[in-house]
Amino acid sequence: MKDNSEITEVREAHRFNEQSLCTYMQENVQDFSGPLTVRQFEGGQSNPTFLLHTPDQEYVMRKKPPGILLPSAHAVEREYRIMSALQETDVPVAKTYSLCEDPAIIGTPFYIMEKVDGRILREPELPGMDATQRAAIYDAMNDTLAKMHNVNVDAVGLSDFGKQGNYFERQIGRWTKQYRASETDKVPTMEKLIEWLPENMPKNLETTICHGDFRLENMIIHPTRPEVVAVLDWELCTLGHPLADLAYNCMTYHFMHPVSGGLVTTNFEESGIPSEKAYIDAYCKRTGRNDIDNWPFYVAFSFFRLAAIVQGVYKRGLDGNASSESAKTYGFFARMLADLGAKNILTSG
Repeated sequence: MKDNSEITEVREAHRFNEQSLCTYMQENVQDFSGPLTVRQFEGGQSNPTFLLHTPDQEYVMRKKPPGILLPSAHAVEREYRIMSALQETDVPVAKTYSLCEDPAIIGTPFYIMEKVDGRILREPELPGMDATQRAAIYDAMNDTLAKMHNVNVDAVGLSDFGKQGNYFERQIGRWTKQYRASETDKVPTMEKLIEWLPENMPKNLETTICHGDFRLENMIIHPTRPEVVAVLDWELCTLGHPLADLAYNCMTYHFMHPVSGGLVTTNFEESGIPSEKAYIDAYCKRTGRNDIDNWPFYVAFSFFRLAAIVQGVYKRGLDGNASSESAKTYGFFARMLADLGAKNILTSG
């Protein structure tokens, strides 16, 4: 699902019986015909991702990594289910072909989907495009998010895909617990968020599909047109509050990512990229909202959640190698995210 430039030979730790996979596909994937060549995408560290090439067609396979895994982690079965459920909706997803839950085939459960061709745009400022192109890309992303949140979860068989209601209460509790388990130093701004968020949760308990990692980089844009042709990386998807997705999508307006950058210093009028307010207004129009109360809560929650995730990465890095330079970088990043989250609520009490 990524650019072909990111494809390599299958890494040693992720090798499997390719003939066994070919036999499985002959029996379970409609119109499949070998021979089969397998290569691996550079990304997909959580769930390794592979390009499956035949003379007639290319496929993508996502599998669980080898080794002992946490019970709820690396849930390729959930990825397959959500994408399959969305096949007949207007949400752009890759066509799914087969889910194999039998670890005897290649060592772990896996699923196979179509390879969608297009562009992966990693920098929010969209360098190299003109204002009209940038505006169209952002509008397409906004439209895709609204379409996903407008899906009737009962109608597509996803009413049991997650718990309904009280999403923020559960998430704040979960990530506070995770953060405490990986805490290395007291971070005053993280303490502020842990105190403030439960006291300011929205009363609106609506439930929709919640992607969990909805951002520009996690979608494929048509090779030449400003259209989203597939949303990627559904690993964190559940039933949740739609404004958690919207706020996460808008985080790029509030901070500069150390690798891909952000929109903090962007001149919106010149660039063609909508301001945060314009982007939110477009989403509200598409989802039938008049406005959003307490927007700072949703943004602060997004920073809190991401800070907790990054702190976990930092702690694991320290446990593996106390002198790791990358671990030190993650520690700084976690603190920065907490600082930004707390700064966002200073005017909200």
